[in-house]
Amino acid sequence: MLTYSAYLIPVVAFVVVVCLAASVRILREYERAVVFTLGRFQRVKGPGLVLLIPFIQEMVRVDLRIQVIEIPSQDVISRDNVSMKVDAVLYFNVVNPERAIIKVQDYLPATNMLAQTTLRAVLGQHELDEMLSERKKLSADVQGILDSQTETWGIKVSNVEIRTVELTENMVRAIAKQAEAERDRRAKVIHAEAEFQASQTLVDAAKILGSIPAAMQLRYLQTLTEIGAEQNSTVVFPMPIDIMKPFLDLLEKADRSTARPNGSEKASPTIDSPREH
Repeated sequence: MLTYSAYLIPVVAFVVVVCLAASVRILREYERAVVFTLGRFQRVKGPGLVLLIPFIQEMVRVDLRIQVIEIPSQDVISRDNVSMKVDAVLYFNVVNPERAIIKVQDYLPATNMLAQTTLRAVLGQHELDEMLSERKKLSADVQGILDSQTETWGIKVSNVEIRTVELTENMVRAIAKQAEAERDRRAKVIHAEAEFQASQTLVDAAKILGSIPAAMQLRYLQTLTEIGAEQNSTVVFPMPIDIMKPFLDLLEKADRSTARPNGSEKASPTIDSPREH
């Protein structure tokens, strides 16, 4: 009996240790246990100490923290037939451990594959300019579609960020040419608008100067003053016709008075008077 007891005690101690190891689980604050009894779902336990019935109950650990997945580079063809490579980053977490374990075989690769197909489908509906300028809007669209589809799996997609959009070298050169042409177009439009505004200002100034004859004379004198300030040796200054008009009228009257009745002149004037047209 003593011999049998000597062998039996270690066996019983080993069985007890194995049962304790199989029945006691400790879960961290961010972990939950999905417990199955004879293969049927019982409930979600944790965090802390979880006791299981050995060989009858089993559990699956589920991490509730936000997980980050890098979506591999995807070949995408935009709506305007531009080929590119796009990659993104996906942020999600498990909000319902029961669904995450029961509804889908492995939620991590399933979410990754769904994100890849959704990214290609959404970006393929937009043009290249929209992908480059409205990246946040496209990321929100992808996030909304993924969140609605993974809701049945107990997964919440919190954010999707489109990281890079890689174009071919030919497309990069074409975009550079387009940007240069756009800058030239804007420069020409701005120059034309400046010419138009300047012409409008000149028209308004001409109207004001034309309405007051003395203003034109003052403008001529101001121009002469500005030219004289340059210390030029030669000054070419236009003489207004209004100043010379009285003298021209006197010369014309003198010319008419010396004319004969038959149209011939009595005396030839030494200076030909200009005629007004």
